[in-house]
Amino acid sequence: MKPVRFLEEAQVEFLEQIGYYEAQHKGLGQRFREQVEAAVGLASTHPRLGSPWKLRTHRVFPREFPFAVVYRNETNEVVIFAIAHFKRRPTYWRGRG
Repeated sequence: MKPVRFLEEAQVEFLEQIGYYEAQHKGLGQRFREQVEAAVGLASTHPRLGSPWKLRTHRVFPREFPFAVVYRNETNEVVIFAIAHFKRRPTYWRGRG
């Protein structure tokens, strides 16, 4: 298992989405958090398992939500670039990191 580091922008996205889902329905934000954390755990444990994507990144997909955890497998850590909604521009996060 590799350590995980969220870029600041990715952390902000994550927290904003938790708040959004919680405002929609009590408990939904917590469920979103758990699903994203499970996806991040998968990336940390098996960093090459995620779907290869653009700019040397990979994606893993939280269950039940239209999001992808976009990450890069670095030598000593897994770097989370975005918690990206499927309807956003595909590489809006590319200037990060």
